[in-house]
Amino acid sequence: MRKRISQFALFITGTLMIGYGAIRGEAATVLGKAIKLWSVWELDKKTTIRSKKVARVRGWIQAAATLLTNIHIPNLFKGKIYQGNAKTVCVPGLNCYSCPAATGACPIGAFQAVVGSSQFKFTYYITGFFILLGVMLGRFICGFLCPFGWFQDLLHKIPGKKFSTEKLRLLRYLKYMILFVFVIFLPIFITNSIGMGDPFFCKYICPQGVLEGAIPLSLGNTAIRSALGKLFSFKLIILIMVILLSILFYRPFCKWICPLGAIYSLFNKISFLSIKVEDDKCVGCHQCTKVCKMDVDVIKSPNHPECIRCGACMKACPKDAIHYQFIKFNDK
Repeated sequence: MRKRISQFALFITGTLMIGYGAIRGEAATVLGKAIKLWSVWELDKKTTIRSKKVARVRGWIQAAATLLTNIHIPNLFKGKIYQGNAKTVCVPGLNCYSCPAATGACPIGAFQAVVGSSQFKFTYYITGFFILLGVMLGRFICGFLCPFGWFQDLLHKIPGKKFSTEKLRLLRYLKYMILFVFVIFLPIFITNSIGMGDPFFCKYICPQGVLEGAIPLSLGNTAIRSALGKLFSFKLIILIMVILLSILFYRPFCKWICPLGAIYSLFNKISFLSIKVEDDKCVGCHQCTKVCKMDVDVIKSPNHPECIRCGACMKACPKDAIHYQFIKFNDK
């Protein structure tokens, strides 16, 4: 009962915060920053079958989500970004809003844009967005809807020797430090003479900004290409390192660096969408844990903060004991 109350309380809180933030003008700040960067039900008996089907087509869902998140494809060849009103709306995954093809705003970039502005020091709009999506889906977004997550998945499919990150579990806490320091603390407290803070994570760390923003824009715009300097070179090195690590390890950016994944992970245990292990079907073979590339003990903690709900455990289970579950009201 406490879990259910928490879920709906957060759902309502997130919705109200988004509305209040939009009313007080935060959405316009998000759009302005993006432009400036240019210069319910309980599942039935067929739940397990449906869950496996969803897991099997995950790659196609990721591709569709990436396309919808970057629908303005022609802009990639023009060297300019989309500046319409849709940029006031955040997309669920990590997707640079300076990408020429980007449909909406990156939630991490948007958060920094608002808290780093001279007008606002807290964003109801983006915080409400995080709460609403977090309590609904948790890190399902990371597994299915994030373009940069899909990019890492594709890189990891490149043939070659792969390495486990099980002994590197301490590094997973690094993303929470990055969230607090580079996304929240620095943009709020390190400001210029007119009270504006830089989007520190986007500017100094995020490789997605180089992959989707700087590289396409520079290829299509001579002025931008000539203006590239040391910061671009530094972030290009970060991107190359992430690419190489993604070939060797599964989703290193998601596990160790991504502040958006850190936010969604806080809701994994209480989100409406969850993973259920049927105790009466489970035989304790631990095949689910063996195939989990996010280093989660599925039987012990199926909704662990690191779980991206990719469905690999469901496909591996010989007894069909694992499935997705969305708001089960009769949980005890």
